[in-house]
Formats: sequence, C-alpha cells, structure tokens
Amino acid sequence: MAENRLMTLSKTFAVNMIYLCDALWKRGKATAVVNQLLRSGTNIGASVHEAHNAPDKAEYINCLQRALKDVNETHYWLDVFFDAKLMAKEDYDRAVQQCRRIEKLTVAYITTAKYNTDSPWSPD
Repeated sequence: MAENRLMTLSKTFAVNMIYLCDALWKRGKATAVVNQLLRSGTNIGASVHEAHNAPDKAEYINCLQRALKDVNETHYWLDVFFDAKLMAKEDYDRAVQQCRRIEKLTVAYITTAKYNTDSPWSPD
C-alpha cells in the first residue's frame, strides 16, 4: 500500500534526523538551530501518520500539506547547516535525497486525494 511506503520513509527519516542532530549537538555548535532541524525533520512523519488516521478527506489533505511544509523547512535547515560547513557533504546529500523522495510522494498523495475520485477519501 502506498501510504505504508510514505509512512516508512518518513519514520526512517525522523530517526536519521535524530542521529544527525545528536551528532551536531555533540559538536556544540548552533544548538538552538539544531532544535529547529530536529523539530521539522521529525514532524514530517508525525503528520504523515496523522494523515493515515484522518477521519475525512479534508483532514487527510491538511495533514499531508503540513508534512510538506515541514519537508520544505527541513530542506532549508539542511542547506543552512551545509553552507555553514557543519555537515559533511555525504550526510547532506543523503538527507536532501530523502527529503526529495518524501516530498515527491507527499505531493503525489495530495494530488491523488484531491483529484482522483477513486482515492480512499472519495465521497460515496
């Protein structure tokens, strides 16, 4: 099921963000901003999981749109950390690739829910 793929990816990404932020905290630099990255990076999965249990189509779409906003914010913070030379290129590239994959899937789910009458949230 497609939902499970996004749920799995977003949860794995959240775990990766925890490890990344832990490593950044241990370096003792920009710890206040690390909290922003941790918050946005872990909120993605929380919103995706909330969407999976949404009571109706509107709430489903709303939750996925929140997840998409957090993907964009996370990507921004990753750019900031990389530009500040606080992240290795391979860590940055891996995290951004995961962000883009989650972004594409999230957009696809939103589009399907909005425009496909066969989506799980289509009216009876």
